Amino acid sequence: MRFVVVTGMSGGGKRTTMKMLEDMGFYCVDNLPVSLLEKFADLLLMPGGEIDKVALGMDVRSQNFEEEATKALAKLKDKGIPLEILFMDCEDETLIKRYKETRRVHPLSLDASVEAGIQRERKILESVRKKADYIIDSSNLLTRELREELVKIFVEGQEYNSLMVTVMSFGFKNGIPSDADLVFDVRFLPNPYYIEELRPMTGNDKPIQEYVMKSTEAGLFLEKLVDMLTFLIPNYVKEGKNRLVVAIGCTGGRHRSVTIANALYGALKDNSQFGMKLFHRDLNSQKG
Repeated sequence: MRFVVVTGMSGGGKRTTMKMLEDMGFYCVDNLPVSLLEKFADLLLMPGGEIDKVALGMDVRSQNFEEEATKALAKLKDKGIPLEILFMDCEDETLIKRYKETRRVHPLSLDASVEAGIQRERKILESVRKKADYIIDSSNLLTRELREELVKIFVEGQEYNSLMVTVMSFGFKNGIPSDADLVFDVRFLPNPYYIEELRPMTGNDKPIQEYVMKSTEAGLFLEKLVDMLTFLIPNYVKEGKNRLVVAIGCTGGRHRSVTIANALYGALKDNSQFGMKLFHRDLNSQKG
């Protein structure tokens, strides 16, 4: 039997995840009181049972959630149930935005702000998060991308590492991305913008890539950047970081930054230690 407990931050995508798991053949039960978890497991383990894949949504609104959840999960493991915990996480800013857009009340906000409720919830869920087998940060995930991650874990059985690395190109004239963890400035590289026939193209086009990468500095910079990230990323994984945004910037975000971001993504994407995404924020801006 595959028994998956889905928990995490309110607004982090638990409900959407449960629907997707149901589509993948899981028998899904949402918001079962923690006190009934052991009895529910006993029913599933009775002889003649036909259910072999279960997803159970656990809600922080249950009274004494932290203490009861820790005890209940430990009892399931003592029964020999191959328990897996999927923790749906999300950045505070994104959670606040989602609550404002939907005009929902955070379950733990009480009479305080949404932000206060989020902080209270993080503290309650801290110990459960540490025990999680999988952590998915939904802050920047499209619905399609979330489904792809779930398929990797629960259908294809691929080895899963919680760190998702996003390589992002951007233009400084439009501001540094607020969610960037590491920012690299490539405005020292030759600028195709000043070559009339190259100006309309982007770093996704081969002539631009050849123009930028023909410089000695570009190849050396890429080599050193790959070497640094190859060192840093395993240490981020070790410390439990589940999201890393590497931002590559040039003037307008169309030529040099796109070229280097593409090359960096190509150099790292086959590494099995982490997931990879590529995003060009300012590809449609007008100056390179």
